[in-house]
Amino acid sequence: MNGSAQPSTLVRPTEYGPVAGLEDPASGTCAWKGIPFARPPVGDLRWRAPVAPEPWQEPLETKAFGPASTQVGYLHGPGLHNAYDATIGATLGQPLGSEDCLYLNLWRPATAETGLPVICFIFGGAKVTGTTADPIYDGAALAKAANAVVVTLNYRLGVFGWLDLPQLKTGTDPLGDSGNFGTLDQIAALRFLQRNLAAFGGDPGCVTLMGQSAGAADVCALLTSPVVVEARPPLFHRAVMLSGGLALPEELPAGSIPILRPVSYARTQGTALLYSLLIADGLAVDEASAAAHVAARPRAEIADYLRAKGPEELLRQMLTRLMPAGLGQTSHIPDGRVVAASPLRALAGGDYLQVPMIVSTTRDEGKLFPGFLALAPALGGLPGLVVSDGQRFELMAAFDGDGPPSLALEDLIQPAYLPVDAPGTGYEARMALLGHLFFTTNRDAMLRALSGHRAGLWCSRFDWDEEPAPWNVVYGAAHLFDVPFLFGTFGPSVFSKAICSRANEPGRLALSRAMMAGLGAFARAGDPSHPDLGVPWPQWPGTLVLDATPEEARIRVEAGA
Repeated sequence: MNGSAQPSTLVRPTEYGPVAGLEDPASGTCAWKGIPFARPPVGDLRWRAPVAPEPWQEPLETKAFGPASTQVGYLHGPGLHNAYDATIGATLGQPLGSEDCLYLNLWRPATAETGLPVICFIFGGAKVTGTTADPIYDGAALAKAANAVVVTLNYRLGVFGWLDLPQLKTGTDPLGDSGNFGTLDQIAALRFLQRNLAAFGGDPGCVTLMGQSAGAADVCALLTSPVVVEARPPLFHRAVMLSGGLALPEELPAGSIPILRPVSYARTQGTALLYSLLIADGLAVDEASAAAHVAARPRAEIADYLRAKGPEELLRQMLTRLMPAGLGQTSHIPDGRVVAASPLRALAGGDYLQVPMIVSTTRDEGKLFPGFLALAPALGGLPGLVVSDGQRFELMAAFDGDGPPSLALEDLIQPAYLPVDAPGTGYEARMALLGHLFFTTNRDAMLRALSGHRAGLWCSRFDWDEEPAPWNVVYGAAHLFDVPFLFGTFGPSVFSKAICSRANEPGRLALSRAMMAGLGAFARAGDPSHPDLGVPWPQWPGTLVLDATPEEARIRVEAGA
């Protein structure tokens, strides 16, 4: 195609009104960004199940990403402009985003073909951070490579997405009363796709739901949600879970880091948030007087009080009061209606949407979370790095992987974890233990629960660690580093300069092409086998190991136990 050609507008109908996107000759794709799939959950709609958008008549401009969900700034967050720029590093720990966030994005090849398979992706970020505008989630390259419709979606995060408080329950809406508002957002997006995909050339009967990290936990929650299991027609038909599971603490080995918390945790967290707000406002002096204040007032009055609070105040209480008290984790709420009381038990008992699945991990999951080594003495008791996240952002943004060495391991890694290969105490050993306790135990619990799965189950592990030094040791095959390979997105992003160099480009791009080919095959036919992988991909318990040298892809199979 002529690279100088200008994008042209494309209008497509939806059930709520027409949307105007763009055809991009440079990528050979069309995109519609910022399509509303629900009304903004603001004002009286905060902490309620999503509501259908108000219809519109004239074509709605859907050429830019919708706002990021309200959140606190992290390395994976939106910055001030909902884009990759220097404001990400400058806004760490600050309130960002908008409660008006329920938008999805859609890419497809710039062809007239219809009936295309669909890949719908849910981003990760511990359920508290992230945005579809992150450039590693751009769907153009994957849509072209897989000849598919690619969708990414926003959903409510943190306390806006998951909150259990009796004062917010109406008694008339069992779904909204669950407190799983973020999960309901995702279900609403899937329902919107079912009703509207055909207008974009997608096949609503061939939808692959894919998620990474917290997004993978979301996929597991949706697979086992009674709402989804009962839906007709099915909301999706294949599932891909990248680096995530959904087990309760008692379902994991001792010392593991659970991703799912019990209902009692959610109720304690919600009550603590309410009480901390009352104390901050001078309406109570301690928890006992806060409880008395709440008991003396109608539920509706307390609900109105909470909905009148600005998002910044809610985030401030989470950061300053709840996190120090051990109540800062955002979890699905296993209410038994929207989220299964135990997703693992649902998987083991066959009470889930039985579709073909891919379960994937990275070899060095823990290396994305060096700060977590400070969580427990067994992990080392000190952060893994000597630089702050803000400093790390700046170092990566300025890094030149093709230039002379500018950083050493000693500039980044805590001295207590050097040398990195010291048995038991080195950085490699500490990170391996963290990865095991955080990800491997959750994955293994899920695979054990799926031992009777008959619809097809494939596993893979991402081993690529050819980053320029010293990032090859600091990150290696870290959590999240498989995502740009699956999306074919190696342009500017938070980690791209730490990942990419001219030296590793041939092998890196070859591995990315193979991974996109396997995902495309899975989306089309429910089986990820593809000639570009170079080897047959056996079903579990075999594992496909995704790796490359600087020059070429090196994909192999490990036999299961």
